[in-house]
Amino acid sequence: MVLLDSLYKVGEIISELKFFLEGGKEFTAIVLDVGSEFDCQPVVFLPTEVELQSSVSADLSEKDAIFNYRRKYLPTQQKNSEGASILSNDLDYGILQELMVGFYHLLLVLLHRQKQMILGGLESGIVLFTDINLISGMEQTSFLFQQASKVGFSHSNILRTIIQRACLRFPSLASYCSESNGSPRKSKSSKFGQQTSENEGVGKVFVIFGGDTSERQVSLMSGTNVWLNLQVSGDVEVTPCLLAPGNDISSRTVWSLPYSLVLRHTTEEVIDACTEALEPARAALTSHLRKQVMEEVASGLKHHNWFTGFDISDEQPIKFTLDSWIKLAKEVQATVFIAVHGGIGEDGTLQSLLEAEGVPYTGPGFSASKICMDKVATSLAVKHLTNLGVLTINKEVRRKEDLVNSSSSDVWHEVVSKLQCETVCIKPARDGCSTGVARLCCAEDLGVYVKALEDCLPRIPPNSFAKAHGLIEMPVPPPELLIFEPFIETDEITMVKSGSQNGLMWKGSSRWVEITVGVIGKRGSMRSLMPSVTVKESGDILSLEEKFQGGTGINLTPPPLSIMSTEALTRCKERIELVANTLELEGFSRIDAFVNVDSGEVLVIEVNTVPGMTPSTVLIHQALAEEPPVYPHTFFRTLLDLGSQRFM
Repeated sequence: MVLLDSLYKVGEIISELKFFLEGGKEFTAIVLDVGSEFDCQPVVFLPTEVELQSSVSADLSEKDAIFNYRRKYLPTQQKNSEGASILSNDLDYGILQELMVGFYHLLLVLLHRQKQMILGGLESGIVLFTDINLISGMEQTSFLFQQASKVGFSHSNILRTIIQRACLRFPSLASYCSESNGSPRKSKSSKFGQQTSENEGVGKVFVIFGGDTSERQVSLMSGTNVWLNLQVSGDVEVTPCLLAPGNDISSRTVWSLPYSLVLRHTTEEVIDACTEALEPARAALTSHLRKQVMEEVASGLKHHNWFTGFDISDEQPIKFTLDSWIKLAKEVQATVFIAVHGGIGEDGTLQSLLEAEGVPYTGPGFSASKICMDKVATSLAVKHLTNLGVLTINKEVRRKEDLVNSSSSDVWHEVVSKLQCETVCIKPARDGCSTGVARLCCAEDLGVYVKALEDCLPRIPPNSFAKAHGLIEMPVPPPELLIFEPFIETDEITMVKSGSQNGLMWKGSSRWVEITVGVIGKRGSMRSLMPSVTVKESGDILSLEEKFQGGTGINLTPPPLSIMSTEALTRCKERIELVANTLELEGFSRIDAFVNVDSGEVLVIEVNTVPGMTPSTVLIHQALAEEPPVYPHTFFRTLLDLGSQRFM
């Protein structure tokens, strides 16, 4: 009790003196207990430094020095450095290990993540514990998996180790440990920079993600999710690959990544980790320290029947030009799973390069990708379907340069007069759907938006416009062309929580709601998945969190019968399929639209040929709504198979 009282007092001091801790370094480390059921034997993984970065163009909310929820779980301005960045030798690690193991013995828990602030240097031995998490984060790129992967564990293997270690605490479950093999599978290093099974002759898959658009961080989340799900299949060898920023297309850098370097929050972190891994001195230190950690892990686990050991390989990333990477894909007969959102991944450029070499890939072809990337071209391509219940939204395109050099008041009056509306929606003409989309209600709102474009702001703070809204992520660099279109008023749908009662409130006055729908199949026979009704909680435009972060946005899949009848839903799906086949989509895509809940008419918003594939993306919900349900690993494998058959 005295210890706990002391910890509470330390916590109070930290909250009061946080502004005096700016001279230290913040890091987080995983502690894993590898002892027997009665003996505690904690091992400290290599720590991760948390270095917050901000730019002169960042808004004020991003210039504080707090590792907050947004920085922790979303791709923003945070940067997580490798352990070797703060550990300079064995002495540093020895001091860290001694301090943390001692603290662990006091807490006596199975697994927890400890977060510390280093004051001065590790050589001084001064470590201030600021946060002890008894249950570590379990997202795909959480520190648990980052640090475990550095010393040889995959996601499944570290979780199995934790579960089997926990079973030892209960005699009735002890047999589980003796019957199960929870050690990492034996593996060997591939010349392409990945862990491969001993099985030769398997199909090869290159999952490519990243890029240089405003959606590159979501692309990293999507690619990581695809890569992890495809690994479930035992007959494919999956290599994660990062497309780095660059100007010249064919000479753009592509990094072939080992397991541990994929698990980062931002593409910038991945590239930094690749560069660091190729520095001889840093690579040697990291290799030495992680082998030291694994020796300790093996020492504790060797007494358990289920542990048979594991291999540790000093894998390094491999650097290619985009041109040489595509030629390699052709040479090894790989299928490319495209998860690059926006830019060359979605405008047909990458598709064209792959087609030229005969390399199969996922998603629509060059022509369809090019049309769908251009929102104006998309509308023109389906405009003739009006009599069949497919409508389009009138658009006015303006150059960013003209907006910056013109009076916002003059532009505003010209736009609303031409579009015959009072409120407009502004969005990039050729960028992904998750950034730069805003509702403008007056000339002053337009002025704020144009100023953000001019200053290259990465985001517009919440409630910067006349009507309340959430934070708006902006494309960086700003788009050259902007689209104005009438803002479509839809019926407000809210989730009501009153005590133990949860319900749906919908007035249904306009009879229009927003939907997003996945389509899948071969060209000419695309099939609509179950549509999802979009519920906006932070305003009229979906935020980045609501689109891609679990626990935030709400999608009603399937649409409740209280909103949309079975007959209207059927007509809606038929019209979505008509749009997909008219645009000659193939593989898979996502169509965003408004739908009339009575007639099933659809008003097309846009088509995404490389849709979000994060763990919480709506496509996962829709696949699970199929009869029978299609689980994520099966869903992604189906998309891969459709791509593999492209040239058959």
